[in-house]
Amino acid sequence: MAKTAAALHILVKHQTLAEDIIKKLNNGAKFDVLAKRYSSCPSGKKGGSLGEFKKGQMVPAFDKVCFTGELLTPHLVKTKFGWHVVKVLYRT
Repeated sequence: MAKTAAALHILVKHQTLAEDIIKKLNNGAKFDVLAKRYSSCPSGKKGGSLGEFKKGQMVPAFDKVCFTGELLTPHLVKTKFGWHVVKVLYRT
């Protein structure tokens, strides 16, 4: 079982925008460019990078995707903060 993960994310207020971002990513757009443009999270300035974090550090829905979701694939996650487009880079 993985104890840490590293991920990128883009935080937006509306589901439709998050879905549009995923479409752009699937059509070849660069994650860091979209994060800088759309993300309301301070990590957007760093291309959406959250760095490495431990299991249980993030809110439950986000944590679940980071520790069970497919790697390097954009995922849509709803939390109390809004809609996240999450790309899990690796787990250790």
